[in-house]
Amino acid sequence: MDLIKRGVFEIIPEDALVAKIEKSIKTQTPLKIKLGCDPSRPDLHLGHSVVLRKLRHFQDLGHEAILIVGDFTGMIGDPSGKSKTRPSLTLEDTRKNGQSYFEQATKILSTKNIKMLYNSEWLASMTFADVIALASKYTVARMLERDDFEKRYRDGEPISVHEFLYPLAQAMDSVAIKADVELGGTDQKFNLLVGRDIQREFGLDPQVAVMLPILTGTDGVEKMSKSLDNYIGVAESPKEIYGKTLSIPDKLIYDYFLLTTDIETDDLNKIKERVITNPREAKRFLARTLVSLYWSDDDARKSEEEFDRIFVQKEIPDTIDEFVLESTEKEMNIIQILTDTKLATSKSDARRLVEQGGVSIDGNRITDVNQMIPLASNIIMKVGKRRFLKIVTEK
Repeated sequence: MDLIKRGVFEIIPEDALVAKIEKSIKTQTPLKIKLGCDPSRPDLHLGHSVVLRKLRHFQDLGHEAILIVGDFTGMIGDPSGKSKTRPSLTLEDTRKNGQSYFEQATKILSTKNIKMLYNSEWLASMTFADVIALASKYTVARMLERDDFEKRYRDGEPISVHEFLYPLAQAMDSVAIKADVELGGTDQKFNLLVGRDIQREFGLDPQVAVMLPILTGTDGVEKMSKSLDNYIGVAESPKEIYGKTLSIPDKLIYDYFLLTTDIETDDLNKIKERVITNPREAKRFLARTLVSLYWSDDDARKSEEEFDRIFVQKEIPDTIDEFVLESTEKEMNIIQILTDTKLATSKSDARRLVEQGGVSIDGNRITDVNQMIPLASNIIMKVGKRRFLKIVTEK
């Protein structure tokens, strides 16, 4: 229980989990630990790793991890925490994303006692009569207790009837696999509790809901999200993981150690002290730890050495991508260079980068959006903190 409760926000109900574990030990029968996978987001980041790491803890204790890919529910779109209806996905999209999810998730999970299932296996075969019978087991009033539904209803925002079916469909996943425990973020509390109610309606022992905190992103404000560009991807390169980790605010260092690593409890207490006395070194230790988790100790060492060489000693990386710029001109506008090399997604993006002081050529910062750049044989362009490109001009 000490391991299971580490970093957990809430367990409902905790005494039922203790009883399930005691029975599991007595009967030598592993518990079925369920985690629903969102097929709309195939690229996993440290925010996803929080719940995946807890699932790994259950695996290490001998229990069975069951990943439920919501290929069928993905066509509904989970309305959790959303102020408007989520776009639905095709079955083909959900299958492709589900496979990508599994490949990245097994960077954290063991491949021994794990099962991946698609919920279309049981949901697609339900008849309309089955759906009506399921819907009869839950009331509209209880649905409107959910924060996002209640807010949208109060603000006059539309709520489609099919959105009420999402938590019921997710609950049927728990019924189908006879889940003992379901994991999720705190934003999934309503769905997890509906699962308990529906299991009870089907004569099953209700699952225990284990909820994990939502990880704050590298900006220190919003929850980690790829769309907000405040994420650290589990499949990113060692230098990206290392560099992005060093960009987090000091106030997040301890939480990242607690939620995204398996550092020992005694060492966690030392980390809390180190964050106060030497936050810079604590953050570097966190960066090395995360690179080691997803790559190797050697990659962590090399990432730190390269970071120091580029940002502390102000040197350029050993290897830089090259771009051949086809131009017969002797000079070119900085905005045009940024867009032609794809270092900026558009001219407005290029102007923003220059105006914010994020562009330099051969070590010289460019601040004038109208500046013309002489096209020498080789130009080293730096955009932001970590992006370098060698520009070769054809003459």
